[in-house]
Amino acid sequence: MGVIINQSIKNMVTTYIGFGIGAVNTLFLFTYFLDQQYYGLVSFLLSAANLFWPFLVFGVHSTLIKFFTSYKTRGDRDRLLNLVLVIPLVVSLLIGLLGFIVYEQLLDYFKGENNLVQPYVWLIFVIALSTAYFEIFFSWSKLYYKSSFGNFMKEVFHRFCISCLLFAVYFKLILVESFIYSISGIFVLRTIIMAMYAFSLHRPHFSFRFPKNLSPVLKYSALILVAASVATVLLDLDKVMIEYYLPIENVAIYGIAVYIATVISVPQKAMHQITNPLTAEMLNNKDKSALKDLYAKSSLNLLIVSGLIFIWIITNVESLYELIPDEYEISILVVLLISLVKLYDNFLGNNNSILFNSDYYRIVLGIGVILVVIAFLLNLYFIPEFGIRGAAIASFIAFFLYNSSKIFIVYNKFGAHPFTRSSGLVFLIMCVFTISFYYLNTGFHPILNIIIKGSISGLLFIFIIHLLKLSPEITAMINRFRKGI
Repeated sequence: MGVIINQSIKNMVTTYIGFGIGAVNTLFLFTYFLDQQYYGLVSFLLSAANLFWPFLVFGVHSTLIKFFTSYKTRGDRDRLLNLVLVIPLVVSLLIGLLGFIVYEQLLDYFKGENNLVQPYVWLIFVIALSTAYFEIFFSWSKLYYKSSFGNFMKEVFHRFCISCLLFAVYFKLILVESFIYSISGIFVLRTIIMAMYAFSLHRPHFSFRFPKNLSPVLKYSALILVAASVATVLLDLDKVMIEYYLPIENVAIYGIAVYIATVISVPQKAMHQITNPLTAEMLNNKDKSALKDLYAKSSLNLLIVSGLIFIWIITNVESLYELIPDEYEISILVVLLISLVKLYDNFLGNNNSILFNSDYYRIVLGIGVILVVIAFLLNLYFIPEFGIRGAAIASFIAFFLYNSSKIFIVYNKFGAHPFTRSSGLVFLIMCVFTISFYYLNTGFHPILNIIIKGSISGLLFIFIIHLLKLSPEITAMINRFRKGI
């Protein structure tokens, strides 16, 4: 776990810097510098692109990580890299041609109350294609355990650039229409920079020859396409359906709540950058003992870190909403449900890496497709009935079923599960802290209230975790920090 903890800390710091910039954008710059309908438009375009890019990448970013170490010669590895560059290009050309043919019908879909989307529909494809190739080059760098730069580009670069653009709008240096087009340009630039970095690590020799074992590579890519699409659809389907049933401003309101809760996902995203290739290598070497150990430790450590973030969010959410315009306020139930989803995601540890790098991804695929249908039906009912709260309820139910099924599959096939005595104690401590500090109100300014409650709850939480020695890795980190000061 030493390499994992070291890389994860670097990635987590970078990711939190990105999320900090994103928080300023989401909570303040967008809400104060941009009209609500344009904020909703930007949120919709990015969510729609997130739904779309897995189809363009065709699963090859995951295929690269799974199969790269199985090839032993430079030539075979180069041919695999060539293949993962060509497949998304072919798929994108086919989908782009289809989109050109049905473009008028696509514009008709956005007629009516939300016709503001019409001039920018084609940007969804540009952002999606750029994101698809960015993910390929990011996976490329992970093969050499060089995830820090890619993580910076993924989490910090585009958010910082969007901040600059928002200030340009505020000072009337650019029009809001130019701002929206410029956002797509940022995603294109990010991909170009990531490609240059990936090629600096490994520049393959181009060849028209296919790699060995082409059939399993293509089958895996096709199945990962659907499996990755399942996770993405479950993540962004609610925002897209809100745009269909409600005025586009509601996408921005719901998006703020989602962003607040998504901060909980940062530790999992940071650790995944390094656990994913390590898990693939353990599976290729059939090292089940190390795999079970990694599963248990990654789950517990992520639960502890994300649990503290969960406490901070739920206990301070009301103070946070006092800092932004009243028209963006939302029920705490929405933030709570989405936060529980993100917390459950963290509790899975490297579960996703185990499943999608093993021979059992087909089972996850089948369950995922079923759950996408269920999620669609739930949103179909709950959003018209309960509005934004209905979208949160639908997402919570869908993700709870999806994550529970993944835990069961890993236990059934590998005999491993994330449940331990320590994780049970962490859950108990979290519940006590969340309830206790939620009702604590200092009466000070919202920012001061957040600082005071966050500091007290954070120090007490860390002290109890350290006192009970629930995690050897976190205990060792605390001891090193104490010695350092």
